[in-house]
Amino acid sequence: MGRKPEPAPPHGRPDIRKLPRLIDCPRTYWASTRGASMTVQSLDPTTRKVTMTLAAIAATAATPRPSGETLSEQAARITLGVNAHLSDPSLATGGDWQLLWLGLSPDNANLVYLVKNTSGPNEFAVVIRGTVADNATDMLEDLSVGTVVPFTGCGSPQPVSVSKGAMAAFTQVVTVSSNGVNLVQALDGAIRRAPANPTVYVVGHSLGGCIATMVAPYLKVVKWPVNTPQFALSTFAAPTAGDQGFADFVNSLPWVANEHCYNVWDLIPQAWAGLAAAKNWYPTPGPAASFYVKALISTIASLPGPNVYVQPGDAYTLNPDYGTPGSYDPYATRSSEEDFMAQVAFQHANSTYLGQIGAPAVSSGPVVTSFSPTFGPIGTEITIHGSGFGTDPELAETVVDFGTLPCEKFTVNGDGTQITCFAPEGTGVVDVQVTSILGTSSASLFNQFAYDGPQPAVVLDISPASGTAETKVLVNGVGFAENPVVYFGNKTADLISATSTQITVRAPLPDQSPIAPSTVNVRVLTNGYLTPTAGSNEFSYTG
Repeated sequence: MGRKPEPAPPHGRPDIRKLPRLIDCPRTYWASTRGASMTVQSLDPTTRKVTMTLAAIAATAATPRPSGETLSEQAARITLGVNAHLSDPSLATGGDWQLLWLGLSPDNANLVYLVKNTSGPNEFAVVIRGTVADNATDMLEDLSVGTVVPFTGCGSPQPVSVSKGAMAAFTQVVTVSSNGVNLVQALDGAIRRAPANPTVYVVGHSLGGCIATMVAPYLKVVKWPVNTPQFALSTFAAPTAGDQGFADFVNSLPWVANEHCYNVWDLIPQAWAGLAAAKNWYPTPGPAASFYVKALISTIASLPGPNVYVQPGDAYTLNPDYGTPGSYDPYATRSSEEDFMAQVAFQHANSTYLGQIGAPAVSSGPVVTSFSPTFGPIGTEITIHGSGFGTDPELAETVVDFGTLPCEKFTVNGDGTQITCFAPEGTGVVDVQVTSILGTSSASLFNQFAYDGPQPAVVLDISPASGTAETKVLVNGVGFAENPVVYFGNKTADLISATSTQITVRAPLPDQSPIAPSTVNVRVLTNGYLTPTAGSNEFSYTG
């Protein structure tokens, strides 16, 4: 009799069932390992630095070019950037790791890459990217924790649950295809060519670490036809993926290492069990959580509903001495929503984790610090200042965008810190951004070009930055016109004098509401612009 046809896989996903002998029965796998050692081991310091560096590299070129690029073009740019990092001998990876395969999901929400150690050890790493902040799918994956679903891909004989969002991200990671090859196929091909008994590290930071806790047991379920590897799980700053049963099962498996590394002042790995504690953050020198921040934390903490999430792995904690140099962002210490969230971002950053474990920083993408002029007609010659603009013309490392329009005429100086360009055809007020193989500079209200003017208005700093009502305050900036209106929070200040670069006002009475913040932003409404907020224009009432 002929074999009954199997149902077709979901549209767009590789049919992993067609891989000969790659997948074994999960229950058979559990039976074969239940007698194995359940001892959880931590990574040695050198390996921890390497795996965190690999996790940081995964963030390379995560944001698409503002003027647009196809998925294949972005994947090619990411590949160039990852290779550039991997070849850098100054990083903890030492130039000793080689990229074998890279997969980017169709919506750019998730990325995974495979590398091997070329320096001698028989090692590979599966590296999963964390959150892309401006990607809506990633945000939903992070927050979709109110619903749990069964996770059948880990081989547990008992039902275990993970969040719906984590499951969606996991599915993308294990099914994404590059040149017709998915992750399991790429890893199988790599270990077939390797010496016996290879070690595979499954690595990720942030959401990447959360997904790694699912991908690692999934890969252990695979029946590798040739050269079965041993696995290590290394996560950094990871929110939790699943319930107690999931964590217990992951911890029960035999690992070379199973480590969850996190900064104790990082909000993200507190999700979804310890978020309430953050209402009492941050200790001296701050920033202390305001009423609004506490309300926001309460709202986020309520998202799991009745679901209880538990993090697997041996906890390795960082940064116990908050307040010492390097342990916090000294420019974000005031009790305001902006400073609190800026401190959260600092504590969670790849660069902070690398610094806390003693690993060299991974080069960031381009950074635009300023440019001039900031307004003018089409064809205006503009000088952009910053860093990371690239210096290799053969790689076509650098492109410049005005909003969604590419700039065709530009030159980069020898050390990649200055660009001379000409404003392309456009209209309105647009972001000026630079893209290289390592990434794209952030869109910022401080770096905008106004076609035909007027000049964008920006507050650079205020002095003094604290005081009482009636305190005389100097507001320094650019682009101020006649008759500006200066706000302290939502209160209007009395104007004393004004020029195009400096305004003098008297601080108004603060908001008398018992829940009003004591630190407010000083903003200027002038020439149709309301200046953006920043830590440099915050004023704290002292009485």
